Amino acid sequence: MRPTTPTPADPEAWNAYLAEGNARQARKRVAADVLLRDAAGRVLLVNPNYKPGWDLPGGMAEANESPEDAVRRELIEELGLRVTVRGLLVVDWVAPHGPWDDQLAFIFDAGTLYGGAAAALRPRDEELSEADFVAPDEALRRVSDRMRRRLTAALDAVTDGRPRYLRDGVPVA
Repeated sequence: MRPTTPTPADPEAWNAYLAEGNARQARKRVAADVLLRDAAGRVLLVNPNYKPGWDLPGGMAEANESPEDAVRRELIEELGLRVTVRGLLVVDWVAPHGPWDDQLAFIFDAGTLYGGAAAALRPRDEELSEADFVAPDEALRRVSDRMRRRLTAALDAVTDGRPRYLRDGVPVA
């Protein structure tokens, strides 16, 4: 005889049943970055010590942390910078590659940093060696191929106000 599935009428059994199902679900890695510009329209890039090339500021979400909370935390930790997340620009589903499982990568709009704050921006922890505002075309040259596709989509999304969904860097209609 097959055991009966608990019902919401028995909250303790129901929650145990749901927790068991939750434990079997796949877990996704989540990355969250920002597109932050200065008054001249240049894009902020950071140079991480733990991988080659330049990147947008941000990082990996911790367990049960929303992508926008993750990016705010990462910018405080790495640059001492508090940002306001102004909206979603890009979501990119990244297929498994190398030793990595799949991932969801977000880019949020963090607007424009004005005045001396942009010029005074410096890395605050050992993960970054440099932070630099560069022209968008220079930013596209400095980042990896994967990030270049994502950054291009983010710049397009800022221009037309329409977020982009990418699948491994390729726009999905």
